[in-house]
Amino acid sequence: MAQRAGGDDSEFTRRAADGGSAPSRREDARLVRGAGCFVADLLPEDCLEVVFVSSPVAHGEMGAVDVDDARRMPGVAAVWSAADLPAVPQTPPMLGITASAGRAWPALAVDRVRYVGQPVAIVLAADRYVAEDARDAVRLDISPLPVLLDPTDAAGSEVELFLGMPNVAVEKEYGDPIDPAVWRDAAVVVEGNYRQQLLAHTSMEARAILIRPEDDDGLTVWCSHQAPHRLRGDLAAALGLPEERIRVVVPDVGGAFGGKSETYPEYLAVAVAARRLGRTVRWVEDRAEALTGPPHGRGQNQRTRMAADADGRILAYELTIDADVGGYPHLGAFVPLNTSVMAAGAYQIPRVHVQTRCVVTNTAPTSPYRGAGRPEAATAIERTVDTLARRLGMDPAKLRQRNFIRPDALPYRTPTGFQYDSGDYPAALALAMRTVDYDGWRAQQAQRRRTGTGAPLGIGICSYLERSGNAWEFGSVEACPDGTYLALSGCCSTGQGHETSFPQVVASVLGVEPELIRLVEADTAIVPRGIGSYSSRSMQTGGAALHRAAGALMEQARGRAAESWAVPIEEVTYRAGTVSAGQRRVSLADLAAATGPLRADEVFEPPQAAPYGTYIAVVEVEPELGTVSVLRLVAVDDYGVVINHVIVRGQSYGSIAQGLGQALYEQVRYDPDGVPETRSLLDYLIPTLSEVPPVTLREMCTPNPNTALGAKGAGEAGCIGAPAAVINAVVDALDLDDPSAIQMPLTPFACWQARQPALAGAGR
Repeated sequence: MAQRAGGDDSEFTRRAADGGSAPSRREDARLVRGAGCFVADLLPEDCLEVVFVSSPVAHGEMGAVDVDDARRMPGVAAVWSAADLPAVPQTPPMLGITASAGRAWPALAVDRVRYVGQPVAIVLAADRYVAEDARDAVRLDISPLPVLLDPTDAAGSEVELFLGMPNVAVEKEYGDPIDPAVWRDAAVVVEGNYRQQLLAHTSMEARAILIRPEDDDGLTVWCSHQAPHRLRGDLAAALGLPEERIRVVVPDVGGAFGGKSETYPEYLAVAVAARRLGRTVRWVEDRAEALTGPPHGRGQNQRTRMAADADGRILAYELTIDADVGGYPHLGAFVPLNTSVMAAGAYQIPRVHVQTRCVVTNTAPTSPYRGAGRPEAATAIERTVDTLARRLGMDPAKLRQRNFIRPDALPYRTPTGFQYDSGDYPAALALAMRTVDYDGWRAQQAQRRRTGTGAPLGIGICSYLERSGNAWEFGSVEACPDGTYLALSGCCSTGQGHETSFPQVVASVLGVEPELIRLVEADTAIVPRGIGSYSSRSMQTGGAALHRAAGALMEQARGRAAESWAVPIEEVTYRAGTVSAGQRRVSLADLAAATGPLRADEVFEPPQAAPYGTYIAVVEVEPELGTVSVLRLVAVDDYGVVINHVIVRGQSYGSIAQGLGQALYEQVRYDPDGVPETRSLLDYLIPTLSEVPPVTLREMCTPNPNTALGAKGAGEAGCIGAPAAVINAVVDALDLDDPSAIQMPLTPFACWQARQPALAGAGR
């Protein structure tokens, strides 16, 4: 990291590289006392509560929506269907995705419904319970149509979910098609079919929005969201308002994981209701709604093929993806494209070809879910590499070491077009193997198999590669006359600890105490622009923007002092909040008080980075019941420079828990008619503290070469590395020849069922 004059960057970098400085999180003082402020804590006087009438049918033609009885109920302010609104707003497409063209997602269903839970009518009342009673009084006339739930089936079906349009909304290729001779002449070719099941985001706080009309025909919006400036732009466009008439404020957020980065139809309906009634209106989603409707995550059918020579050198890799984007193709259509770009993982494979189809179905629309395409890519290639090792009779760790991109080959551009910046993938695997005692577990596994004693034991590896950060971000630092500093960021914390870590970055550059830095974000009336927080971009991009802004503030202070003192700027030095030249000294606070506002703004757009690591899981599978016990999980991650070690470790543990949830427990299930079967946390299982196994975290540090801060993305690695490591370990324990014989989640029945052919083949 470049050292700025008078700053303390080099020492900060050394501390970060050695494990990170770790002051206590400022946020925790209020959050652990229950003193946080979430949207559900905001209940202005005269606020109306919203409840949506949702479709109970996955696919059907809309008939009449009878709201008369509901409107007559005492305490009900309004009940509207699309027929009652002169122009039903359409949900804006996200990130320029063209898949939504001709497949409009209305705020309230018009003509057709395409998933259970789609809003059909909006009910407003002063009391939530009254609104729910009125909802139940609404009568719907929906004629059912054929239901498509699997993306591969939907892609080939004659049933058109949007009339006159194919069910394949997006079709793309990455890399060049592989010459058939490669497959014909290779010493070994392995194939696999894998399913990435649909997941629910299950953030502690579900979606929530409160909107207050203002006297200037504008709106003030409080929303549990990840991108307030995007939400402001979307609402303005949908309602025909100038952006400056809308203020979006994001209070405390109880988790997001990618699912709160969109503008949903419910938000548009609430905005229309608030403007039409001229009253404050609030919608707080309950858990049943959150599990039934959007957003869902994952949802891919994957087919893989890999060729290698007799020594285990991978010659070619082919991945075919049918991605479930649900009833409407919005931001969910971006996720499989992420999978495609990251298909090659950490391996130097000369030929890689990916074919991807984003397919509409009658499930709830999908969106990014922690990892957003990278877990899907890692699972596909890591399962296939293990299958190849098994076919070659080679240790899977040795096969990986033979095919890794070497450190001296970085930066490296993959055949799918993504550039990896820096790292040491072999070292990460070696560290994970030492930490877990890989050879010891392999010896124990061999003994159990030789003697026929003990439960089946398996060791699984996932050497993953990430893609973090995107787009530009805004950062600003101002020296205030009272001796404090104001930092503005276009990012938006959803629980990542920005109030603590961002001031650390600014303080490290200015050489002052972090307590002097006050951070403001997530308010479009104060922060002039911003992108938000997703794709592990907050520190890598937002932190780097603040890092640059703090450096620019120092230079601005030196220039202003030089002008005031009539000396060359080269004679002015900066240190710890003070500029000096000879015997003259002035604090930035006094300089601002004497000469006017002292503020530096930065907009910074670094390239995407490539964090990486290796996860190793050790499991036992109970032979009669099929239950999986994770005995040990080791995670080695390289996030570049770590700014706050405690925050990053917390992010790692949380992400690992979600990765274990996908591997072992979680799945959104639908019956054949498209009705969700997982409507509560009794039906949709997530790991609790009791299910999280012993986890050992180890870190490496390869600084990001594209920013002075040196940070890469952190927080999504566990969702990427844990699932593939666990499923590879279970396949290893069950000694399965067919990798497609078992899919996530690895329920006891799935493991028991997969083991039966292996037992029959062994004559047991």
